[in-house]
Amino acid sequence: MYKEYKVEIVTEGGCGTLLLGSSGLPIKRLESRLNEAASEGWQMVFQVIEQKRFWLFWTRETVILTLGR
Repeated sequence: MYKEYKVEIVTEGGCGTLLLGSSGLPIKRLESRLNEAASEGWQMVFQVIEQKRFWLFWTRETVILTLGR
């Protein structure tokens, strides 16, 4: 059982979505956030990838991480 939870949100860049129609999730930023949280004693409990509308025609992905300790 975890006594404390924290939610982190990582979203793909807007410029790549506008210019290319789609861009990948920022893996390095996601990795650095997870490593930083792990060094503070957090563990990843749950992860969801969500597609959100971006402006009128585009969508972009967002990773929602639930961390616990």
